Amino acid sequence: MIIISTIDKSLNLFFLVEQGISYAKLANLPPLLGLYSSFLPPLLYSVLGSSRHLGIGPIAIGSLVMGTMLGETISSTDEQHLYVKVAFTTTFFAGLFQTSLGFFRLGFIIYFLSKATLIGFMSGAAILVSLQQLKGLFGIIHFTGKMQIIPVLDSVFSNRKEWSWKTMVMGFCFLVILLAARQISLKKPKLFWISVVAPLTSVILSTILVYVFRSKFHDISQIGRLQKGVNPSSANMLFFNGPQLSLAIKTGIVTGILSLTEGIAVGRTFASMENYQIDGNKEMTAVGIMNMAGSCASCYVSSGSFSRSAVNYNAGAKTAISNIVMAATVLITLLFLMPLFTYTPNLILSAIIVTAVIGLIDYEAAFKLWKLDKIDFLACSCSFFGVLFISVQIGLAIAVGVSVFKIILHVTRPNTLVLGNIPGTQIYRSVNRYENASRVPSFPILGIESPIFFANSSYLQERILRWIREEETKIEKSREETLKCVVLDMTAVTAIDTSGIDAISELQRRLSRRSLKLVLVNPVGTVTEKLHHSKILDLFQSNGLYLTVGEAVGDISSLLETSVSNG
Repeated sequence: MIIISTIDKSLNLFFLVEQGISYAKLANLPPLLGLYSSFLPPLLYSVLGSSRHLGIGPIAIGSLVMGTMLGETISSTDEQHLYVKVAFTTTFFAGLFQTSLGFFRLGFIIYFLSKATLIGFMSGAAILVSLQQLKGLFGIIHFTGKMQIIPVLDSVFSNRKEWSWKTMVMGFCFLVILLAARQISLKKPKLFWISVVAPLTSVILSTILVYVFRSKFHDISQIGRLQKGVNPSSANMLFFNGPQLSLAIKTGIVTGILSLTEGIAVGRTFASMENYQIDGNKEMTAVGIMNMAGSCASCYVSSGSFSRSAVNYNAGAKTAISNIVMAATVLITLLFLMPLFTYTPNLILSAIIVTAVIGLIDYEAAFKLWKLDKIDFLACSCSFFGVLFISVQIGLAIAVGVSVFKIILHVTRPNTLVLGNIPGTQIYRSVNRYENASRVPSFPILGIESPIFFANSSYLQERILRWIREEETKIEKSREETLKCVVLDMTAVTAIDTSGIDAISELQRRLSRRSLKLVLVNPVGTVTEKLHHSKILDLFQSNGLYLTVGEAVGDISSLLETSVSNG
């Protein structure tokens, strides 16, 4: 067991180095910044954070969004110094935004990014980033700086003269190996270590091949010599004015939200597995301070990574000390092992990135959305195609807009149910959901599943009146008994405002003119209190207020029978 645990920890530590370099490339940043971001942030989080298993460092979605959004305006090759400055400033504002959410307890904002939105966003971004890696896999030198699918594909095929067959053969061979390792780990979870060790093995093998045959592979692009040493200060590279400030703020907010969403979700997942809880606001503050400090020490946006945390968990980590151990390993790499990456070909980093982001394409989840909720599928599709054909931020904004529209639609058009009796019981359920639920003659029963307030009170009033007219039309055609009473089940009405109270009062008045009795069933909590204080309940004191639908139907039926017999 000791040997296995040692192997697991070694895989975890090697995994950090490879992932840090690869994600830095994903963000179009120098490889060193990925390692710097794997050193200082974990140390800070181990002191400030509340999760015992969260592995801190650069994450795929944060790197991907930063690289895409900044790359649309600034060239990471022609304007590298400016690009890095904006990246550090972006990280600062991401941290400032995250800290503010935690300090003011505004974490609910991140939940406006629905699961459907994230599925479409990550799938579209993953496809786009995978196609961008064709630059490294084909050995293309001149490549577009735009981040839409059409310009990227056009750049790939318009530069066919720059394709290098050596790069292509080596790159796609390693890509197949990495994809095969990933597939094996997915099918057999106990062999997770294969997908962990495969990237590191590929980096070592490709580096050895390029070094041994450097005279023949001189045209293959390589990382080159990396500077040894710990994080240098970057505080002097932050800027708070100028034409690029709005870009840094905008990118910081988007990457800040997305990285928080992943980090908190991952932290809660492992906390539930080990039966403890994490403090969401403390997590936001910890991650925010970590990124603000990191922006002054050559780090870019970092958060809790699912892959790091999973490897961390499987290696037997029990406390946040694991982040300190990981940071110490990265420190050793920075101080002593940097020359080993000199001959590492860029093609292997492209292959690793493709393997990493391809898992973000979740077509099964999109198909499930189509079957369950068409509006969620619309949000997913808008996010997906917006990212591919327009831009990351616009695609994300459109998807969030669709999600907000869904919320507004549910608020303004609440669900109403026609209720029927389950034979042989006093239970009343939806006639559409329960096949054996049958309507009660002369007693239309409607259930409201929403608070009643200014945004939907008029709709509910009109909906009930229209429903009553439809019932009367059916009665005339079938020659049934006329309507005698309308029952409103308010069990699911959790809140009501003055507009809602006025709507009920108006409904009662209009039904009285038509000689119909309105009965309220089980208004609960504050709803009853507000109805009482508004004096509306005085209108229902005489056989107009009941605890259950069965009680209401039985009592009103008895009263009507008594009235008929006396008449």
